Amino acid sequence: MLSRLVGYLWGDLNRQEIKKFSILGLTFFFLIGSYWLLRTQKDAIFKSIVGLDYQPTAKMISWGFVIVLVLVYSKLVDLFTKNRLLMVLSAFYGAGFLAISFFLNHPTIGFGNPIPNPNRWFGWFVYLFIESFGSIMVGLFWAFVTSSTKSDSAKKGFPLIIAGAQTGSILGSFMSANTTYFGNVFIFQLGALGICAIVPTVLLYLWIVPKSERTGIEGASKKPKTGIFEGLLILLSRPYVFGIFVLATIYEVIGTIFDFQMKVLANQVYPTKEAFAAYQGMYGILTNSLALVFAMVGTSFLMRRFGLRFCLMLFPIATGCVVGAIYFFPVLYVVTGALIVIKGLSYALNNPSKEMMYIPTTKDVRFKAKGWIDMFGGRSAKGTGSYINNFFAGNASALLMYGTLISFGLVGVWLAVASFVGNKFKHLTENDEVIS
Repeated sequence: MLSRLVGYLWGDLNRQEIKKFSILGLTFFFLIGSYWLLRTQKDAIFKSIVGLDYQPTAKMISWGFVIVLVLVYSKLVDLFTKNRLLMVLSAFYGAGFLAISFFLNHPTIGFGNPIPNPNRWFGWFVYLFIESFGSIMVGLFWAFVTSSTKSDSAKKGFPLIIAGAQTGSILGSFMSANTTYFGNVFIFQLGALGICAIVPTVLLYLWIVPKSERTGIEGASKKPKTGIFEGLLILLSRPYVFGIFVLATIYEVIGTIFDFQMKVLANQVYPTKEAFAAYQGMYGILTNSLALVFAMVGTSFLMRRFGLRFCLMLFPIATGCVVGAIYFFPVLYVVTGALIVIKGLSYALNNPSKEMMYIPTTKDVRFKAKGWIDMFGGRSAKGTGSYINNFFAGNASALLMYGTLISFGLVGVWLAVASFVGNKFKHLTENDEVIS
């Protein structure tokens, strides 16, 4: 009975697939758990050192910051193998966050100075460093996974990876929700150690999983290198890849608009940095608990039963419903609950669906074009949302009205592109074709 239920929800995973996706799930557990430890501290630290009013500006600055990062990343892709690059950057970020935890206790640039000021550069640096970690490492991990996974296996195994991630994010959010007890500095140190733990899990993956299980789809032909802008050229010249770009970024505009509204409302209820971080942590627990439950019982079933196109279109429909709820009930707990729903679906359904779209592509698409999409595209989308927030920052009712109208328009575009990409993915996988 139990085996039939597991097969119905997850598909028939063989022993090698269970081994492979379990280790990948453990790796993502450390990555996402650490990320949620740090991201829930990000706004509290920025609020304490710089001031929350400058948060939309910080998001816009991160757009230019990530342009530099994506150029460096594109070069690193040529210099390192995918598994080595994942380990090198994990060690780099782990060491960086350990250093930040030391300076947080500094009497002038850290918490020892209780007066927020936009001239305190350390607060801006911490914010941008955390933003860059989320942009680079999550995208790199999924590029690593999709380069060694075929479509049929992904439909069954990706929920295992998501389950590991959501377990980590719940634990990380729980720790952050208790920031008043643990302290901001300890949370940063724990996050840094979690990032460093990615290195041994990648080594374990390479040691235990046979090479035959680490082979995905790859184009037969090789084309000449075109430099650090190769990924951008691929993105602009391939309709399928540009469709992925739209699907991967359009939600971020909507999410940024309503996320800022939630934080403004929360700041009125939770004025201290510890209380604000604790609220963020509780928000993370609820969001990731929903995502974990959905990943366990819904993700694999929907992908295998209804296909990728259905999954890609379900999320914008749900987002449109949530936008309407926020418009009619713009209070903190309704906004928080609405964002929990769409964030949870984003992590459990949209993210694995989005990553599956890279399977029928070559290495240059998965790493270089994906780098531009996840880093530059993601920051651009958040920068656009932040620009809208900044424009209406002094008029909450105008932000609500125009932000809602803009969001509804984006949902319409989102649905059309999801339909196109879903149909194209089906054609590519059924005919063993690859986008190069």
